[in-house]
Amino acid sequence: MSTPQFMEPPVRPEFEAVPSTPDQVRHEAPLPLAKRLTDRAWVRKTLIALVLIGIWELAARFVDNDLLLPTFSATCAAFVQGVLSGELIEKVAISMSVLLRGYFLGAALAFLLTSLAVSTRIGRDILSMLTAMFNPLPSIALLPLALLWFGLGTGSLLFVLVHSVLWPLALNTYAGFQAVPPTLRMTGRNYGLTGLRHVVLILVPAALPSILAGLRVGWAFAWRTLIAAELVFGASSGKGGLGWYIFQNRNELYTDRVFAGLAAVIVIGLAVEHLVFDTVERVTVRRWGVQS
Repeated sequence: MSTPQFMEPPVRPEFEAVPSTPDQVRHEAPLPLAKRLTDRAWVRKTLIALVLIGIWELAARFVDNDLLLPTFSATCAAFVQGVLSGELIEKVAISMSVLLRGYFLGAALAFLLTSLAVSTRIGRDILSMLTAMFNPLPSIALLPLALLWFGLGTGSLLFVLVHSVLWPLALNTYAGFQAVPPTLRMTGRNYGLTGLRHVVLILVPAALPSILAGLRVGWAFAWRTLIAAELVFGASSGKGGLGWYIFQNRNELYTDRVFAGLAAVIVIGLAVEHLVFDTVERVTVRRWGVQS
């Protein structure tokens, strides 16, 4: 009896992949400069910013009324003048001092609430009930109540800032904790981790993308809430930070300085977003492989 012969199936020529030699790879034509530039995110974002600036400049020249809409060049001049005089820097420093205190206080309370929620059933019910009640409530709507309780001062600002940060951060953090795989949770318990140690060593690293998303949202809410609150404080007590700077110049009809104050709000927001949050994300979740 003859042994059956097994024959390799024929390979179609169009599906043959010939590996490139190092010489062939070395002599491949480089990508065009335009393609290499458009592959970079910062170039694309810069082009978008330039287009928006161009639209602003054209609209301002079409309106031809600096009281209604100053040009980009006039706004830049007012911005530079405010920086050189120190007035704009002083107002920004006041706002940032209050903002950071309220932001970190709200983040600490959010961490305590979510840690309690993942540890006990009553904590979960408390977090669910409080977020359902207070998360839809705009922070600036609490400002009249804050003024009654804390008066015209930093206490009222801190109250509304904590409210603006606490609920979105707590919701994102709790959602991240809930998404942690059960296998990872059991691994921590097998090592004897319980309570706060289990949260810090197991849940927080695994839920870090959601926590960072909550921190971003909380920062944006806190920043705009502070500016709006300072506008009210400016009208009430004649003092404040960057919001008061905008309000005061609006009353004095210095529209270019108003736009300079708004530009400062935007610049600070972009700086925090890209220099702080993007850097933290790059050195943590991307490096650890938690997020692609």
